Amino acid sequence: MTSSSTPAPDPPRASENHRPLRRLTARGRGEAHRTATPLELFFDLCFVVAIAQAGIQLVHSVAEGHAGEGILSYAMVFFAIWWAWMNFTWFASAYDNDDVLYRVVTLLQIAGVLVLAAGVSRAFEDHEYQAVVLGYVIMRLALVAQWLRVARSTDGAERTMALRYAAGVLLCQIGWVGLVVLPEEARAWLFLVMAILELCVPPYAEKDHPTSWHPRHIAERYGLFTIIVLGETIAAATVAVKAGIDESDELGDLLPIAVGGLLIIFAAWWIYFVVPIHGHLRSNRQAFLWGYGHYVVFASAAAIGAGLEVAVEQAVGKAHISTLAASAAVTLPTALYLLSVWALHSRHFKFGITQQLVLPTTALLVICCTFLGEWAVLAAGLVSALAVATGTTLTARMTSRENRRRVNAPVT
Repeated sequence: MTSSSTPAPDPPRASENHRPLRRLTARGRGEAHRTATPLELFFDLCFVVAIAQAGIQLVHSVAEGHAGEGILSYAMVFFAIWWAWMNFTWFASAYDNDDVLYRVVTLLQIAGVLVLAAGVSRAFEDHEYQAVVLGYVIMRLALVAQWLRVARSTDGAERTMALRYAAGVLLCQIGWVGLVVLPEEARAWLFLVMAILELCVPPYAEKDHPTSWHPRHIAERYGLFTIIVLGETIAAATVAVKAGIDESDELGDLLPIAVGGLLIIFAAWWIYFVVPIHGHLRSNRQAFLWGYGHYVVFASAAAIGAGLEVAVEQAVGKAHISTLAASAAVTLPTALYLLSVWALHSRHFKFGITQQLVLPTTALLVICCTFLGEWAVLAAGLVSALAVATGTTLTARMTSRENRRRVNAPVT
């Protein structure tokens, strides 16, 4: 007999989990307690560098009166950042086995992110994409290697799916090299074509065999990245206000921007996390639409911080734009954020026309705040806070009515 103090031997699966190299096979979609790993959190944190660089360059472009050119460059660079994050996040949700090779390849992807971040300023200022493309090559080749590992570890329809992913990512990456060799006037069109092709790879690869991504894990990962983007927005706005105070000592001019910006960001956090979205993610079709739509959520959230910086620079006389343009730099991305979060999240949990109209109406009112001059940002913040209060009140009333209805219902 074995004494009670002697530990039982590990089951075969547990022993396998301690090996440095393991087969890269799918995780179960029904896993309990599936949460973000420290490696995923580190991966997200490194993306903050690239997002911050894109925001800084957007501020410079808008403040110098080159808003159209800056927004186009921002859209292109942010797509590269967001899509690289997307590729890793959904892959990790289905196939993270946390062995040594998986960690090393993920760290290589992080290195690619940092190379991309280092090239953001050249992409904005000189339209030179060598460093951005190089960083992207590093990230995407690492991703191809991961999919080839899956193909080697599986068979049948799952292996075909993995090979489709590897081939699709590789072919698209070859297309992105055109940003370096094509003339400048053709790059925007190439970006549009390649972005569409990139978005088509996952539906094509998974048409016969979907990956086993985990709904709660995916919802958590997107929520964490939203927090990171909003945190970067707060950091950028705080630094801008501090610099404005140090240079002008006109706290009265900056206080409405600071208070309004804080209210906008607090409302943005509240509105995103007020409902649990994982229950809505039941199929690939729903997940793809929801996941792709977050490009607008993340990009607009980051742009709010850039807009607050522009508003501060205009208030202290450093930006060569009008008050109207500086106000629009805050109100327009705020309205876009509200509409995109409503479309992806909130509308699935609203009952009745009154609840459904709260966020679209708020977005319209925020746009109207653009014309309020130096009070535009503060007014937009108050409107956003009022939307939170209205939504909370309507939900509380509906819950109260439902509770009374259940109490008064006849017992059968």
